[in-house]
Amino acid sequence: MVNTQTYTARAHAHASPVAQRLFKLMDTKKTNLCASVDVNTTNEFLTLIDKLGPYICLVKTHIDIIDDFSYEGTIQPLLELSKKHNFMIFEDRKFADIGNTVKSQYSSGVYKIAQWSDITNAHGITGAGIVKGLKEAAKETTNEPRGLLMLAELSSKGSLAYGEYTEKTIEIAKTDKEFVIGFIAQRDMGGADEGFDWIVMTPGVGLDDKGDALGQQYRTVDEVISTGTDIIIVGRGLFGKGRDPDVEGQRYREAGWNAYLKKTGQL
Repeated sequence: MVNTQTYTARAHAHASPVAQRLFKLMDTKKTNLCASVDVNTTNEFLTLIDKLGPYICLVKTHIDIIDDFSYEGTIQPLLELSKKHNFMIFEDRKFADIGNTVKSQYSSGVYKIAQWSDITNAHGITGAGIVKGLKEAAKETTNEPRGLLMLAELSSKGSLAYGEYTEKTIEIAKTDKEFVIGFIAQRDMGGADEGFDWIVMTPGVGLDDKGDALGQQYRTVDEVISTGTDIIIVGRGLFGKGRDPDVEGQRYREAGWNAYLKKTGQL
């Protein structure tokens, strides 16, 4: 059953400090838009985020595609922008290894993701140890709260993430109520009857395009919100094909927020 409570009501009852902060931020800024900023240079990355910042609750990064990455030159300015515009950071790392390995991948190496990213995500393919490993890395790396999304469903054509795989991923999510805050999925993932309030974030959302040549499939904002999505993830729709990030940021923010108001009976 789709959750029709307001973000504020959910913030008050949630077990995760990360989820509480995110819900409150969404209500304050009146946005459920996450910008997926996949570009190759630090300058373009930061410029786009600065333009989109006023309209978003989250920025989603693939930090390993930036050619000129440095912690001081890329991450520190990103953190400054997150304070300036009041948004949170989600590194779309999609961890998929045994607990001990992901623990190192999350905390160490060049990117040191656990230090700066509020939220990350993982596949369920290796079992519940992945949750434990990531949680340990977060606790050993920073005093800031961190949250994990499990990849229950994907928006790409031919994805294997459905049926039994999705069900088992949901079971893995149930192993940690505080650290696992929700899912990358296309719909509500249930759990309310067992006391879980999972945040559902959905990629593949578009107001104009229906798909691309590499198998991405787009659904409308109203469609995904009505079936249980809390946060819409939009990338190229905000800045691809010569689009103006200011215009599109405002457009998607309004579409997402109005769909949320409709779902919660406020419109």
